[in-house]
Amino acid sequence: MASRMLLFAVFSVLASVGHSQSPDAAVMQDLKKSLNSPTQLGWVDPDPCKWKAVQCSGDNRVTRIQIGNQNLEGSLPSNLNKLTSLQVFEVMKNQLTGPLPSFAGLSSLQTVSLSNNNFSSIPSDFFDGMNSLQDVYLDYNPFASWVVPESIKGASTLRTFSATGTNLVGVFPGFFGPDTFPSLVSLHLALNYLEGPVPPTFSGSAIQSLWLNGQKSSARLNGSVDFLQNMTQLTQVWLHGNFFSGPLPDFTGLTQLQNLSLRDNSLTGPVPDSLVGLTSLVMVNLTNNKLQGKTPSFSDKVLLDMRAGSNSFCLPDPGVKCDPRVDTLLNVVKDVNYPFQFAEVWIGNDPCTSSWKGITCNNGNITVVNFHGKGLRGTISPNFSQITTLQRLILSKNFLTGVIPTELTNLPDLTVLDVSDNQIYGPVPIFKSSVSVNTSANLNIGKNAPPPPQGGSGNSPGSPSDGDGRLNGSGKKSTGLVLGSVIGGVCALVFAGALLFCLYRTKRKRSGKVQSPPTVVIHPRDSGEDAVKITIAGSSINGGMSETRSHVSSGPTDIHIVEAGNMVISIQVLKNVTNNFSEQNILGRGGFGTVYKGELHDGTKIAVKRMESGVMSEKGLDEFKSEIAVLTKVRHRHLVELLGYCLDGNERLLVYEYMPQGTLSRFLFNWKEEGLKPLEWTKRLAIALDVARGVEYLHGLAQQSFIHRDLKPSNILLGDDMKAKVADFGLVRLAPDGKASIATRLAGTFGYLAPEYAVTGRVSTKIDVFSFGVILMELITGRKALDESFPDDSQHLVPWFRRMLINKDSFRKSIDPTIDLDEETLSSISTVAELAGHCSAREPQQRPDMSHSVNVLSSLAELWKPSEPADPDDLYGIDYDMTLPQAVKKWQALEGMTSIDGSSSYLGSNDNTQTSIPTRPSGFADSFTSADGR
Repeated sequence: MASRMLLFAVFSVLASVGHSQSPDAAVMQDLKKSLNSPTQLGWVDPDPCKWKAVQCSGDNRVTRIQIGNQNLEGSLPSNLNKLTSLQVFEVMKNQLTGPLPSFAGLSSLQTVSLSNNNFSSIPSDFFDGMNSLQDVYLDYNPFASWVVPESIKGASTLRTFSATGTNLVGVFPGFFGPDTFPSLVSLHLALNYLEGPVPPTFSGSAIQSLWLNGQKSSARLNGSVDFLQNMTQLTQVWLHGNFFSGPLPDFTGLTQLQNLSLRDNSLTGPVPDSLVGLTSLVMVNLTNNKLQGKTPSFSDKVLLDMRAGSNSFCLPDPGVKCDPRVDTLLNVVKDVNYPFQFAEVWIGNDPCTSSWKGITCNNGNITVVNFHGKGLRGTISPNFSQITTLQRLILSKNFLTGVIPTELTNLPDLTVLDVSDNQIYGPVPIFKSSVSVNTSANLNIGKNAPPPPQGGSGNSPGSPSDGDGRLNGSGKKSTGLVLGSVIGGVCALVFAGALLFCLYRTKRKRSGKVQSPPTVVIHPRDSGEDAVKITIAGSSINGGMSETRSHVSSGPTDIHIVEAGNMVISIQVLKNVTNNFSEQNILGRGGFGTVYKGELHDGTKIAVKRMESGVMSEKGLDEFKSEIAVLTKVRHRHLVELLGYCLDGNERLLVYEYMPQGTLSRFLFNWKEEGLKPLEWTKRLAIALDVARGVEYLHGLAQQSFIHRDLKPSNILLGDDMKAKVADFGLVRLAPDGKASIATRLAGTFGYLAPEYAVTGRVSTKIDVFSFGVILMELITGRKALDESFPDDSQHLVPWFRRMLINKDSFRKSIDPTIDLDEETLSSISTVAELAGHCSAREPQQRPDMSHSVNVLSSLAELWKPSEPADPDDLYGIDYDMTLPQAVKKWQALEGMTSIDGSSSYLGSNDNTQTSIPTRPSGFADSFTSADGR
């Protein structure tokens, strides 16, 4: 009884707390005061959760403060980091002053936007503990000199870091590379005081937009731009106004690059054909460098700034080849990285003029190359052998390494070769007796290996170190520490397993068999083996047999591998699970195939999309490959999951997770015919939010950004819980930068096509936003995007819906009559209708990003609330007076268990009996974790 009274008291206290004002109220009042009590915000209610531009969670914790562009004055209070549930903080484009407070410890914060204010400083611990951070905007604040603190490395999911014009100083923060921030897509550090080179570790980053232009320090950013070569996701690169030097890299892999600004640097060497040939280019600026060779000839579609005389091209006419002697000399200096000292004076198309430093000619033939004491670094080029008239080659007193090329022995007129005072090694080739060879002051000449590097730091190869590079005092691994950590982790898992076991058993009894999403485990053919094993959710797809089987190919064309993946499933397996693709198993038909339901021996259902061999065109094959390529690169709870595929002769099949409720179009347009209930508004709102989150992931949160191009209700699938997933990725394309577009062939469905796409064929992420706006209109009205059963002026949903929005009465009539309207619902629908209008704006720049749609819809979706307390008479209800040993006996009785083996034990405090705690059952993890760990 005492326990029940105590429990009642606790619930009473919790209930009273739940109805009190936000625990963050004091901090919010401080914020209000610091902003000089802004009247334009209307923050008058004592409860900040009711303030404009403030959102709270179900327990009244502040989660969003979005007060940007409000002409606010004042400063920020020092205690903002007490808002520990804060996820979004936006105060950009105001007139705020003073130092920024520390945001340390805001572990839930995802977006912080402070741009375009007058903050005076940023504390060094600002990013401490912000491990959920995704987007940071600090631009155009006159901070005192600062460096990006390494504590930001804890935010491994960072997508955007923008700090243009913020007085950043010091060397380039190399930790912005792919190892620390694999999801980083936008890095803007322009107009600061950074200096030094960009480290090679930066190469390989998935960054799409990179701004490093206009550094103001005396040294500025410098060194090579080779780091660009493997940044294959780049769409926008601004490096102008620095001291970058050396040649341009190979741009072959940068197939999405649109804007490239390299003006006002010290770049040398020829412009590579791999850059000139990029079809994605929109703008290129190469002015004020010392680029050499022929003047590049870009496409007329490229906006080009390459002012005459601002580089060292041999001829002014684009595409015209240089004199062969010029090309030969450029090939020679390639191996010493095209020195700037040569590029600035080697002007014109005749290397025998006096301006060509180090070159001497006789009757138009190059006879002497004298590079003595030029500080050259690199190797001796074998291309010197192409200067067949060369008599004297002087390379002394430089920093050249490598060996003397044997090709030089073929020079017919050579009389002098001076490579003294360098770092040359290796044997000296045998020259004719008439050639004087000077190799003095090369310490390793004649030796077969270069000298060992001097100095440096770090462990040498093979030195003992721990996994993180640290050594203990003896140089041995800290075995005791590692072992202790492992044992501690195992103990923690045993305890957690015992607790979760209770939840698992209770859930299983209440809701029946728990089936985890199917996981495909493929063992592709390699090392000459032909067997391919396919396992789903621990069972094989073999038509009903319990053990894992191997499908052995019957010939060289039995199974083909698509470049995008290796999740291969045999045709026989898919025939077995779909009853040989019977009519009774058809779930639906699409433009390029039929979808069949399949069922494994353990009851797990899958969906198999079969592209009919008789109609498989090249276009259909492209869509098949596209779907595999996309779905093997993205994974999200609101994108349908690809489990595998099959190519067998002319057969093309895709295997997906099964979505039992089918398409959204069934519930919007065909519910009467199929005997379904019309969707409530809250369900429609939740579905819209699911779709928005899935498309938001495609556009900007995945490792690569994609455009779906065919969003519509028939490509939105619903699960048993009516959770929505976006499907059908056959038309997906890689996305350019958000403000740019790319040309492609027209594809999609009329009624959902954005105007600019339908007219010009150019796509950006904003065409998906338009389609999403149409879907919102369909959810509101219950009407199709294009319905020829209506009069001509009402067949197209978008213009008709816009007319309905003009006044309140017509808008109310446009709402689906199956929706039960009350004032709250009408207000919610009105907000979604406004969003739909913005999303379907005629001009793409007038449409919001999908993240905005997520924000709007998430604020309208029903907040989670705890269920009513369990009935005390419920067989599975929690009895707080029951001891753990008694509870275990009750579980045993319920499960019909006479004995349970287990290694953990608990000593009862009441009966002093030792009772075993059940160990976790087989398949336990599969019941809680899907294939990707979600």
